[in-house]
Amino acid sequence: MSRRRTKSALAVDSSSGSKPAPSSSPQTHATIAAGLLEIYGLGVLIIGDSGIGKSESSLELITRGHRFVSDDVVEIQKTAAGRLKGRSPELSRHFMELRGLGLVNIKEIFGPKAICPSIPIDLVIHLRRWQPGNEYDRLGLEFPEDYVILGVKVPQLVIPVAPGRNVATLIEVACKVHLLRKKGYHASREVVRRLERRMR
Repeated sequence: MSRRRTKSALAVDSSSGSKPAPSSSPQTHATIAAGLLEIYGLGVLIIGDSGIGKSESSLELITRGHRFVSDDVVEIQKTAAGRLKGRSPELSRHFMELRGLGLVNIKEIFGPKAICPSIPIDLVIHLRRWQPGNEYDRLGLEFPEDYVILGVKVPQLVIPVAPGRNVATLIEVACKVHLLRKKGYHASREVVRRLERRMR
């Protein structure tokens, strides 16, 4: 079993789009390029390259009953308890940008129940383009690196994106996997235990 690694998020200043100036006091706010939804009660931050399908996947998840927090840009605050809380900037609140349709108002289309004003961040889903030559973990025996925002480690799951893959469904399953792991259940470990029993 590999040890969990960490990766830092690049925080940008929301007013200038540049990295914030160094400060002697601990940083408690950041603005990052991502989407944020509530999925099965989890605050799920969706990151990935521009054009990879973050907004389209978020829209599909909203149609399935999950709640929308923010699209494209997320404001993050580190609480006194050391947790991360995310919300949408006021200017773009309730809006989502969809290529070919432009800006759409999620609250007006799906109603207020589809909106979550803010939520603690529990999980990062990283959408990455599928690279044919890459070796991908097929059994879940390796843990992806943590994602670090404002010095706080957040569990991260990486989903390779390729034509024909239902990304919204994969995100839902990733959230279920995360919830099961929090309860101590790991499917890959269960398979290993079964193999060990057969070898005795």
